[in-house]
Amino acid sequence: MPDFSKAPWSDPIIPFLKDSLLPILLIIVVGYVLVRASRLFVRGVVKALMDREATEGTAQELSAVELTKRMDTLDQLGSNVLRFFVVIIAGLIALDRIGLEIGPAVAGLGVVGVALGFGAQHLVKDYLNGALILIENQFSKGDVIRVAGVAGTVEDFSLRRTTLRDLDGVVHTVPNGEIAVASNLTRVWARINQDVNVAYGTDIDRAIEVVDAVGREMASDPAWKRRVLETPRVDRVSALAEYGVTLKILGTVRATEQWAAAGELRKRLLVAFKANGIEIPRPQRVVLSREPDAADVLSGPAIGPTDEDLTPDE
Repeated sequence: MPDFSKAPWSDPIIPFLKDSLLPILLIIVVGYVLVRASRLFVRGVVKALMDREATEGTAQELSAVELTKRMDTLDQLGSNVLRFFVVIIAGLIALDRIGLEIGPAVAGLGVVGVALGFGAQHLVKDYLNGALILIENQFSKGDVIRVAGVAGTVEDFSLRRTTLRDLDGVVHTVPNGEIAVASNLTRVWARINQDVNVAYGTDIDRAIEVVDAVGREMASDPAWKRRVLETPRVDRVSALAEYGVTLKILGTVRATEQWAAAGELRKRLLVAFKANGIEIPRPQRVVLSREPDAADVLSGPAIGPTDEDLTPDE
């Protein structure tokens, strides 16, 4: 059997295969393994975080489909970031093995990285904050929230931005990096927190009985009993205001029904107060007027010719 290692053309090829090609192939294999391992690592971390939120946090309200979608989104983000770094490092090592000078390339990448870091810091902040919002389930599509000075219904949400539509129909696009405090107005349940003034002189105990009866009637109404979680009632006399006595009414309803329930309660209270003769005070204006008397007429300015007018001309 011929020995190809002693052929003349084998002198430059064998060292190249041994010193360059095999290490490069090894780097590619190791890089591929690291990419696959990084994906499994990221998925494991994301699953652990989402499982914890699903059992202990607010993510337990999400459906299995929504949890899967969020896990896939976070998994893709983390895997892409790790894959980018693995490919860059493996490429630089491969270039070094074939004899190319990678010092200028590393320096150039460092300059580019610093420039991108300053230029894209807001973008990176948006994505990181979006990932935290997904993991912690601060809000989701369909929730009514208040963020960055605007309020509305969440129409769309991505890792970079949140889209809201307010009550006037105006669409607001908020970068996730701008969200410091997210107030979710439709998370499970909400309060009916209503102040009602009754005029001074009203029988307060009677007024409280009327309000509590209205709350019980509303809670037992077939149209509302599934939406009212805790019967609205007078919690306390909260203030002695300028125009009347303030009664604090509290109740609990499903979060999405809070505005409709509060309006229904106010409507029923108006009817009940009118039927029971309970007055809701309002500012009053007193206007004083009087007819001029004889003294005012006599002390007024003279009417007709004066003595000087009757004096003959000289």
